[in-house]
Amino acid sequence: QVRVVESGGGLVQPGGSLRLSCVASGSIFSPHQMGWYRQAFGKRRELVATIFSDGTINYADSVKDRFTICRHNGKNTVYLQMNSLKPEDTAAYYCYAFSSGTGYWGQGALVTVSG
Repeated sequence: QVRVVESGGGLVQPGGSLRLSCVASGSIFSPHQMGWYRQAFGKRRELVATIFSDGTINYADSVKDRFTICRHNGKNTVYLQMNSLKPEDTAAYYCYAFSSGTGYWGQGALVTVSG
């Protein structure tokens, strides 16, 4: 059984910062890919950032130069540092881990940018 658990969401004012963390545990070994998607109310889920085991990183254009993804391979942990947050960043943020042909998802962490 595999568990993916996010933490670090919350309420922040525009221009502020938050850091999301995600841990994949259980019967999963060194995920090939980990990352973050988000889904705003009434909208489709969209890719935010992804990082591969070789260090390759991709960002959505909307978050480039504001968000940073990094990963601790030995602990199956991925982080998303979010700076200069905007109201349009408000969404549920979902972590995923992809390993051995299977994707695993967390329950989501709510990020609200308002003030």
